[in-house]
Amino acid sequence: MPDVTTLHPLIRRITAPNASAYTYTGTQTYIVGRGAVAVIDPGPDSPAHVDAIVAATAGERITAIVCTHTHRDHSPAAAALKAATGAAVVGCAALVPADAGDGIDAAYDLAYAPDRVLGDGETVADASWTLTAIATPGHTSNHLCYALPEAEALFSGDHVMGWSTSIVSPPDGDMGAYMASLERLIGRTETVYYPGHGDPIDRPQRIVRGMLGHRKQREGQILRQLALGPTTIDAMVAAMYVGLDDRLRGAAARSVLAHLIDLERRVRVMPKEDGRWRLVE
Repeated sequence: MPDVTTLHPLIRRITAPNASAYTYTGTQTYIVGRGAVAVIDPGPDSPAHVDAIVAATAGERITAIVCTHTHRDHSPAAAALKAATGAAVVGCAALVPADAGDGIDAAYDLAYAPDRVLGDGETVADASWTLTAIATPGHTSNHLCYALPEAEALFSGDHVMGWSTSIVSPPDGDMGAYMASLERLIGRTETVYYPGHGDPIDRPQRIVRGMLGHRKQREGQILRQLALGPTTIDAMVAAMYVGLDDRLRGAAARSVLAHLIDLERRVRVMPKEDGRWRLVE
């Protein structure tokens, strides 16, 4: 039998077997509703995980397979689950990135083919549940969160996670968009977030404010580094991320680049021809 955790009368969770430095204990798939259900983020290309979802919903009918975004740990199982159940794939748009970004953010599901793309504010629903799409670009340009008003809950995908900050890797990842998407969530009233990785998040507005503060502090660190003179991204990572797990240095470099691109748009910094960055005087 699959390991299914009931989080709310309308919400169950199954964790995919893909734990790593980037996915924590694994990608979390959520089953929403009873009888007629939605499956949020069916997970990676794992026959065992698809079998677990089918077993967990035995005697029920999956009416929608809903994806937050198309990284390969979130959406590839949609095709196999659709084949097994006949359910429609709905949610985020397909995405073909222009640049893989040094392999850190290259794990896109290029085969993802939704039957219905949800725009901001659009819904997919059944008798016991309603999922409303909330456009939250930043981690990826096609990222959506989903509000479940029947549980005062938000499925936050990789936009807001309790165990770690989200990777923002250019060119598809956009720090300015990510910050704006965080700002957007502060005004919402959900009382709990269910993320793609990690534990449920209580008092989520406090967490979101903390994440915004963390990003602004990181921006300040970058500006202080550049105030000492032109420097490289690698040098900034070494100075700013003391004690960082070596496996995560590439991700940290992509995050610093995302901040620099955002600062360049705001005419605060600019790149030099030798690969270093400097302040705009």
